[in-house]
Amino acid sequence: MDHIIARDDTAAAWRERDLAVLWHPCTQMREHLDPAGTLPLLPVERGEGAWLIDRDGRRYLDAISSWWTNLFGHAEPRIAAAIARQATTLEHVILAGVSHAPAVELAEKLLSIAPREVGRDPLAKVFYADNGSAGVEVALKMAFHWFRNRGIDGRTKFIALDNGYHGETLGALAVGDIPLYRRVYAPLLAEAMFAPSPDAYLCEDGETPAQRAHRAADALAELLERHAGEVCALILEPRVQCAGGMRMHDPAYLKRARELCDAHGVFLICDEIAVGFGRTGTLFASEQSGVQPDLLCLSKGLTGGALPLAAVLATQSIYDGFLDESREKAFLHSHSYTGNPLACAAALASMAILEQDDVIARNRDTSQRMATLAAPFADHPHVADVRQAGMIVAFELTRGGDKRTPFDAGARIGLRAYRAALERGVLLRPLGDVLYWMPPYCVDDDALQLLADTTRAAIDHAIEEAACA
Repeated sequence: MDHIIARDDTAAAWRERDLAVLWHPCTQMREHLDPAGTLPLLPVERGEGAWLIDRDGRRYLDAISSWWTNLFGHAEPRIAAAIARQATTLEHVILAGVSHAPAVELAEKLLSIAPREVGRDPLAKVFYADNGSAGVEVALKMAFHWFRNRGIDGRTKFIALDNGYHGETLGALAVGDIPLYRRVYAPLLAEAMFAPSPDAYLCEDGETPAQRAHRAADALAELLERHAGEVCALILEPRVQCAGGMRMHDPAYLKRARELCDAHGVFLICDEIAVGFGRTGTLFASEQSGVQPDLLCLSKGLTGGALPLAAVLATQSIYDGFLDESREKAFLHSHSYTGNPLACAAALASMAILEQDDVIARNRDTSQRMATLAAPFADHPHVADVRQAGMIVAFELTRGGDKRTPFDAGARIGLRAYRAALERGVLLRPLGDVLYWMPPYCVDDDALQLLADTTRAAIDHAIEEAACA
């Protein structure tokens, strides 16, 4: 009888297999290969609610919702069931010249819940893409192409915000302003203009977040004046610049930006890929400003984190601008998996959960608990700022003394804190020296207490370790 040799299924064995074949995203792979374990690799076997379980059975609180995608917890049975049902009927079909129920029903649902502004042409059409970056590309191309279809060739420029982020494809990267991602590829990027961020962390002494927002809007007004007739669209992340360090701003900015776009005949693109579907306390962050964009980009939580899908919502007038006998005036952008039925089915289940579980109301209670747990961090000598927008809380780590003085890059405080938190069973992936909480909505009080305790311990450990290095 042949002997069956059991495969080593431990976390250590899977790390070795992984590093032999995989190139991970947003990662300096040298840190994974470092024998000292600079950046520990976590081999996840399964997920349960707000928790991830590794190959050795150890549990980790997913405090960042797996890159901000997971709304309701891992392995959510209602989403899984919807995907399974759809898989037995239609897994995929070309969406060019073909229709299917999940794509139609999801579009109907998204349009019914989208932001609306009295007297404004409502969002009326949905264009699907594969992921957030691709969705941003769609919106940028639509804005530019609409003017070209009207014979207006001079509107070729985009305005974005300092410290903004909209994705990694070349078009999306061109309207991003985070040097770590942008600098290397700058020769390949289309030129964009950047307006000052309304970031409340940049308030001058005695200045309120609302005053900072209006000051930044005044600068945007000047930029639009200087480039009158040249700009086709302004793109921004409402309320929170997520990849830029979870920097937050007053809703007054978006309201002013909407008014300025109207005054200059410029489209407003709201990138709610990360902040949509309840993350900031309202279903869409732009609601807090009473604003409706001309183009709305959605992804990440759209499917509850189950499958990749993006949707770009456009007004009827933008859609009408592409109706013509000429195919060159059509919007020919496409992805092979546009409107994938499995992803649309997952998104429909996700939208149903938002309503059936009264998630927005429940999140208000959870966010209040998060605020209570986060408040003591304001007294920490190395925490310069504690900020919150709904289910997002961020901690700005600095050297102390003058609390605005950042750590030297070589201190790697964020990375040290990440490693310390992982050892304590919490996944806290930093943004530079910013730690943040963005847990799934199902997180309970015990998990939040663990999150708070671990975050403080991780900060203290990182400071002490850096001092001894």
